[in-house]
Amino acid sequence: MAHKISEATEVKLDIKTIAIIVGFSISLATTYITLSAAVSKNTEDVVALKENSVNPIEFQYKDELVRSTVKRLEEKQDVLGDDISEIKDQLAKIDERLYQISKR
Repeated sequence: MAHKISEATEVKLDIKTIAIIVGFSISLATTYITLSAAVSKNTEDVVALKENSVNPIEFQYKDELVRSTVKRLEEKQDVLGDDISEIKDQLAKIDERLYQISKR
């Protein structure tokens, strides 16, 4: 025998069952809101990564620039090292000459 549901249909639920249904509904709504916020945040992060990512060609140019700068600095360091050695030799000669002069 089929039952028809209408405005006159009576549903008997105890307080415990109603509380479980309300609690489940609130839990489901909270989970949905949390997940939608997480999805929105992840979408923003993906867009930011796409906008701020480094182009491979740009990376290559910057890498070459840094490497060439390092090479130039090493070359200048070598030249300066040679110059410092020459200056030390000259100072040693001057010091020796001054010693010889002061000795007389």
